[in-house]
Amino acid sequence: MISREIKELSLLFEISQKLSETLDLKKVLAPILQMMADHMEMLRGTLTILNRKTGEIFIEEAYGLMPEEQAKGKYLPGEGITGRVIDTGQPAIIPRISNEPLFLNRTGSRKNLNKEDISFICVPIKIGPEAIGALSVDRLFNKRISFEEDVRLLTIIASSISQAVRLRQLAEEELDKVREENSRLQNELRIKFAPKNIIGTSKAMLEVYDQINKVCQANTTVLILGESGVGKERVAHAIHYSSKRARGPYIAINCAALPESLIESELFGHEKGAFTGAIGIRKGRFEMAEKGTLFLDEIGELSLALQAKLLRVLQEKKYERVGGGMSLRADVRIIAATNRNLEELLQEGKFREDLYYRLNIFPIVVPPLRDRKTDIPLLADYFIEKYAREIGKEIVRISTPAIDLLMSYAWPGNVRELENCIERAILLSTDGVIQGYHLPPRLQREEISQGTKCRGAFKAMIAAYEQEILLEELQRCRGNMARAARALGMTERVMGLRIAKYGIDPGVFK
Repeated sequence: MISREIKELSLLFEISQKLSETLDLKKVLAPILQMMADHMEMLRGTLTILNRKTGEIFIEEAYGLMPEEQAKGKYLPGEGITGRVIDTGQPAIIPRISNEPLFLNRTGSRKNLNKEDISFICVPIKIGPEAIGALSVDRLFNKRISFEEDVRLLTIIASSISQAVRLRQLAEEELDKVREENSRLQNELRIKFAPKNIIGTSKAMLEVYDQINKVCQANTTVLILGESGVGKERVAHAIHYSSKRARGPYIAINCAALPESLIESELFGHEKGAFTGAIGIRKGRFEMAEKGTLFLDEIGELSLALQAKLLRVLQEKKYERVGGGMSLRADVRIIAATNRNLEELLQEGKFREDLYYRLNIFPIVVPPLRDRKTDIPLLADYFIEKYAREIGKEIVRISTPAIDLLMSYAWPGNVRELENCIERAILLSTDGVIQGYHLPPRLQREEISQGTKCRGAFKAMIAAYEQEILLEELQRCRGNMARAARALGMTERVMGLRIAKYGIDPGVFK
């Protein structure tokens, strides 16, 4: 009978030969674990590596595990037996895993086995004093087996492969850096190549841009969801002008803006004499949008009868003009939008289920402005530039208190409300600066309700206006109280009293 020492020497020799071929752990590790299984009567074996950047311990290679079981084998330093071995740098012997509460069996590979029959041995893989991974084996429990001898053999194997493990660890950590850099560059590209008609670099808007990029080149029907004023039509524009149909027409219709008696004619057109006043043939929006895109805004407002006719167009690509008998082909991409909850309308019987599922192939949810507040300064700058040019005023900046008001407001009207506020502020501005008091009173009231301690809304608004005027003038005069007082038409004494009242330090503006 071959002695244990000869078996061990034979195993170590085979491992050294395999390692001499290459230090690529991916190529040598599976054969090495197979050799260990053959020589040590090993049921399962794993090699785990510590990623020092993420702190995660993962299974790099395994013997006796299914791929899905191997993927579950992730730990943190100190977690479970493997995590503790890497954390302490000391080997661990578990004669019976059924008696060890720290044994996690995270891979699930032993759930159908009698755990009283399984022993677990784990040793650290070290470079100097640093544990960079662990080598572990399962074997059947046997009182005649010397666990200390197994630990000694595994420690020698771990030492033999430590350099290869280090190279693999460095490669994995470098790959993580590449992934992070790739993610950063992708975000930059998403911002750089975002649709030109949409403003925003928040995470929520980057997700919308991703969805636009994914669907724009297909002819898939798109359903744009979001509150009123979030910019659903701009998303529809972006999809059309980034698509293969960009050279074709873009036709929009608001389904809520027209009475039911006219909407069918608007969509499908009509023949001469189809109804009173139909003095000639008229093309509908479907016909006008041929080889292009038809945007159906407020689709939730369509009657059930028109929903049935729209469903037919979507399914069969055919329609008839009102009063006509000839079917026309519809080579049109449909983009629909609504601020209604279509699922609630389904439950109420106000929206057809078959039409809903036909429209909801690729939904895009545009976030409300309150969920993308980091975009508010960008949007404000865009609207300032737009309306200053239209109105013919030079606006050099927006004051800090005004920005604070914009950022603290809930914006129930979303981007459309912000646009209207900026246009109003530009009209009221007289010195090229948008001040907080140029913004609508509702913004002031919200700030007061959120914590202003002044008694009464009116007094609080007056105090806020006065403080902001003083701050702006002191900033313009670089902290010179006398110049600021003259500019505001007050005495230096009154200026001093006001500054003391609001706790303003003119020195910060010098």
